[in-house]
Amino acid sequence: MAEGRIIKALSGFYYVKTDEGLIVQCRGRGVFRNQKITPLVGDLVVFEYDDPNEGYIMEIKNRSNELIRPPISNITQAIIVTSAKAPDFNHSLLDRFLVLIESMDIKPVIFITKMDLVSLEERKEIESYQEAYEKIGYSVELLSKKDKPSFEELKNYFKDHITVIAGQSGVGKSSILNMLDSNLDLKTGEISESLGRGKHTTRHVELIEIHGGLVADTPGFSSLDLETLEADELSYCFPEFRNRMQGCKFRGCMHVKEPKCAVKAAVSDKEIASFRYDNYQRFLEEIMLRKPRY
Repeated sequence: MAEGRIIKALSGFYYVKTDEGLIVQCRGRGVFRNQKITPLVGDLVVFEYDDPNEGYIMEIKNRSNELIRPPISNITQAIIVTSAKAPDFNHSLLDRFLVLIESMDIKPVIFITKMDLVSLEERKEIESYQEAYEKIGYSVELLSKKDKPSFEELKNYFKDHITVIAGQSGVGKSSILNMLDSNLDLKTGEISESLGRGKHTTRHVELIEIHGGLVADTPGFSSLDLETLEADELSYCFPEFRNRMQGCKFRGCMHVKEPKCAVKAAVSDKEIASFRYDNYQRFLEEIMLRKPRY
């Protein structure tokens, strides 16, 4: 028996890498199918093999988390890539990503790309958002293709992490990875001018080694609806709300109509950014209007 991590899944085969660097092509045992368990990229597994091309996964260890799209487990960090321009910066979309990532207890990091395309006035606006997110406790990097030194500094984010890259199409996810490691040569989808968004170019899930960590070579979070979140869970996905909820008069305060709400008071005192509170209200309404599931 040996232990390792699934680093690639393709056509019913799972490629398991051991700590010693050996990669063994495995199939899952029939018992997993019977139990409706699918091995995922990122899984820590116990396997047996006589030949590196013919192994069998015998056991899947407990997962700390798992995503459905892309199908991957045990993620420790999500880098949300959003662009300043083409497509334009959208704080509501960024907050949607943040909420989904926070709901899975994964550490978010924010990269804002294409800063070389903005005017001075637009740059000041983006920097004000950067300040607001950093005040919450998020790491935010502003990236420009002209500014190569900043890409060097990004390498530190990957060490000892299993990272998924999230963000809408066309914001430069593959370009960032290619700049960090020129050996990757990931396909970058040309932005379709008529659609104003990129084309999907990545097809299978694989963890690739980058600067002492593993990165999922696939677009993360292709679904951005909040269907897995309940209304009373939403405020926990806003760290600046979570840190103040004890001060609300009522337990289970939704921070909308209730009196003596510490979150609303913090918004009034400009301790919580008003755009974040507006997005919270919008997401809450979306969850409340959702059709019940049976």
